[in-house]
Amino acid sequence: MKKLAPFFLVLVLIACNNGGEEPKPDIPPVKRPNIMSYSVLAAYPHDTSSYTQGLIVYKGQLYEGTGNYGVSRLRRVDLKTGKALQDLALDPKYFGEGITILRDTIYQLTYKEGKVFVYTLKDFKKIKEYDVEFEGWGLTNDGTNLIVSAGGTNELLYYKPEGFTLLRRQSITEAGMPAENLNELEYIDGFIYANQYQTTYILKINPNSGEVVAKTDINDLLIRSKSRNNNLDYANGIAYDTATKKVYITGKWWPELYEVQFGQ
Repeated sequence: MKKLAPFFLVLVLIACNNGGEEPKPDIPPVKRPNIMSYSVLAAYPHDTSSYTQGLIVYKGQLYEGTGNYGVSRLRRVDLKTGKALQDLALDPKYFGEGITILRDTIYQLTYKEGKVFVYTLKDFKKIKEYDVEFEGWGLTNDGTNLIVSAGGTNELLYYKPEGFTLLRRQSITEAGMPAENLNELEYIDGFIYANQYQTTYILKINPNSGEVVAKTDINDLLIRSKSRNNNLDYANGIAYDTATKKVYITGKWWPELYEVQFGQ
């Protein structure tokens, strides 16, 4: 038998090796959220004693829920002056958190006390309270259900207002990873906007898929606010006026509240 030439042997080995490889599965690229721009249209005074936990515009009026033990409040606020037009102090044992208004009824979370308070819109009279087993953070509604962020997780909890009954849980992801520390929430034109605690990010969430589709960084506003009041905390508070389509944002102990416009 004739010996094979070395060059021919190399070709045979390469062909055998290629033939033995298994096809690699197609791995879809990670879909990252769009960068959402914003512009500041106006700035208004904000009470620096307000540790903002919830912010909402309802029927043209601005409402704010504040936190910290001994100073937690529910307020109706004059936008132009930042002064309270109505003011209800919570019992000092409660740490107030997110608020929302649905069908002329105000809902307010508490932090670690396991309570949800329900008030009349007109006079802030407490008409109900519910016992819950979560640590309350943010609260909004989609016109039908209450939507809660709890305990710094990446989940949104949907509740039926009547009886505060849990309907479902929705995990929120950003680029395929859990989007943790969802805080104050606002429902805007079919999307949920969320402050991300201990950051200056605002996330735009598709509530159907749970995907963060866009995000913006409002660090410039934190720097601006710090120049006016160095003793402040994280950004927190997003409000949307459905009539005028205006969006307002602020933070804990911030000296200003900003009217902003988000890009697409």
